[in-house]
Amino acid sequence: MSFFHDISFANPKAFFLLAVPLLFGIWYWWKYNKIFPELKLSSLEGFKISGSSLKGNLKTLIPVARALAFSLLVVAFARPQSSLKEENISTEGIDIILTMDISGSMKARDLDPDRLEAAKQVAIDFVSGRPTDRIGLVVFAGESFTQTPLTTDHAMLKKMLSELKEGLVEDGTAIGMGLATAANRLKESEAKSKVIILVTDGENNAGFIDPLTATDIAMQFGMRVYTIGVGTIGMAPYPFQMGNRIVYQNIEVKIDEELLKKIAGQTGGKYFRATDNKSLKRIYDEIDTLEKSKIKVASIQRVSEEFHPFVIGAMLLFLLEMLLRYVFLRSVP
Repeated sequence: MSFFHDISFANPKAFFLLAVPLLFGIWYWWKYNKIFPELKLSSLEGFKISGSSLKGNLKTLIPVARALAFSLLVVAFARPQSSLKEENISTEGIDIILTMDISGSMKARDLDPDRLEAAKQVAIDFVSGRPTDRIGLVVFAGESFTQTPLTTDHAMLKKMLSELKEGLVEDGTAIGMGLATAANRLKESEAKSKVIILVTDGENNAGFIDPLTATDIAMQFGMRVYTIGVGTIGMAPYPFQMGNRIVYQNIEVKIDEELLKKIAGQTGGKYFRATDNKSLKRIYDEIDTLEKSKIKVASIQRVSEEFHPFVIGAMLLFLLEMLLRYVFLRSVP
């Protein structure tokens, strides 16, 4: 909710009436000079003992008070108004589960510095760009678990993403388990849009839930699944521990693209292939665009009349003029 205060005038043409006190001032100056013409004297020593006249000073306040009072009435007649604009902003609501493969093969170096680190960084950037959505994190290898439930605490979520590493669970690639865990996290969601982003670099070779069975569950609850296959085409360098040193050997990149396409297609999502860091970033940007939160803005304008202080000020000045003229200066013509 946001507020914007502004002052406007419903009758701005009234300001032309300010010419009246200006003309009155010119007339008073002319009259004053006519009644009290200049007198040149060689010395003012004879007038110093008398001092200034209090009544004479008070008399000059009468036209000033009258002019100010009239000016305030002109401002009041122009009808100053304060405008209060209220905006109620609400989002459509999108719940997203990031489902990340943390199997050993994610250490392959065909992405920089490796598949897992590249996937983590792009996911962190994705989370930063969606401040109004609830986002959760599921990880899988040979089995799966929820790392972070749906939350708007994106600082905590990004911290959990940055701390991900392979070896947290038994090795393997249980795509069906990862998808089923994500679907289980989303099934109670009341959001209008429920999305799963599944990132993997392999083939389903572990777990006791078939990926297509998990896909049916996601379909039943109206979830869209975007699948991302991470890995170059052909061979990729993989680090092997050889004694006290690490040796890189090329291994074949095996991604079950047919399965990932089927999962995405049946749920109304889309399959992507990320062969390097740039393509992975473009994929998340496209998903971000496809699943952009709809923002609804309801605007209410309230106007309040603000002429009252000017009228009160004018009345006080008129009262001051009357007191000066009929109480303090009664003997002054």
